[in-house]
Amino acid sequence: MIVRKSVSPLRVIKWSGHHMIWLLAGSAFFTLLYELKVISFTIPWLPLSVIGTAVAFYVGFKNNSAYDRMWEARKIWGAIVNSSRAWGSYIDNFISNQFTVDQLANFDLQQIKKRLIYRHIAWFYALRSQLLMITTWEHANQRGLVGRTAKYYQRRFGIGLVSDEVTEVELKNFLDKDEYDRLINHVNTATQIINEQARELKELRQQGLVDDFRHMELSKVLYHFYEHQGKCERIKKFPLPRQYANMSRIFVGIFIFLLPFSMVPELLKLGDWAAWLSIPITALIGWVYVMMEVIGDYSENPFQGMANDIPMLSLCRVIEIDLREMLGETDLPPAIEAKNGVLM
Repeated sequence: MIVRKSVSPLRVIKWSGHHMIWLLAGSAFFTLLYELKVISFTIPWLPLSVIGTAVAFYVGFKNNSAYDRMWEARKIWGAIVNSSRAWGSYIDNFISNQFTVDQLANFDLQQIKKRLIYRHIAWFYALRSQLLMITTWEHANQRGLVGRTAKYYQRRFGIGLVSDEVTEVELKNFLDKDEYDRLINHVNTATQIINEQARELKELRQQGLVDDFRHMELSKVLYHFYEHQGKCERIKKFPLPRQYANMSRIFVGIFIFLLPFSMVPELLKLGDWAAWLSIPITALIGWVYVMMEVIGDYSENPFQGMANDIPMLSLCRVIEIDLREMLGETDLPPAIEAKNGVLM
């Protein structure tokens, strides 16, 4: 998540400079053809403006859909934060000797609470790792310049910012070794971690450490975790429909291709010198449309490890600190800080 109030012009140039190059080159090419009298074809402004308006509406629809996906992802992770705090509070207060015949020592009760809370911490770190796995339609999995650029952004303005701080050790830190060895080999580790929680709750009910009502309340929270996970997986595994994602790019390309056939002849009416003025003007108009398309394109996948992502790591650390404080721990990890204006 970009946390700076504004984006610097230098970063905009780095992000979109290659688009400006081909737009300027294309504009100069068509202007040269008009100057050399190779072509004299003219498209009136009226049909071109109709096309431009239609393209703007279409790209706007795509951008709205991409923003909806990103905002829904943020709301889901906000719900994960809230449900996780409820889970920690329930575990801390529900598990007791109130309904048992054989009383457990406070240390043993604390170990049970710690195991349930630590296992939950392992769950949301596992969920984050699974959501960061690259799908076939995300940018880092594409060929050519798009794929190379996406990998560069991941390193410099994405998950690469925290690669030295967060590795695959989270699960080892919060799961017992035998449990880790058993769960890590599952296709969906996060799902199995929640199921492991349900099994232990069943055992606690049999031991009388939680009564029926409290067992049902804790099970409801586990259901909410499954629900949150499923919503994240829906966004991750179902892309913005390709007919919308790809056709907008084609429409923008058609509009930019037709633009010089109206711009250059119109400016030629002001004199031969004005024809060359069409080069930066055409490129600027084309750049605006290209950037509208690119912004939506990079916003539609909120779990691909780039600067536009939901700050899952920061949210995971917030939950971890809250839950470990509920256990009475004081040796807590620091909050995740933004780097290069990006909070991951």
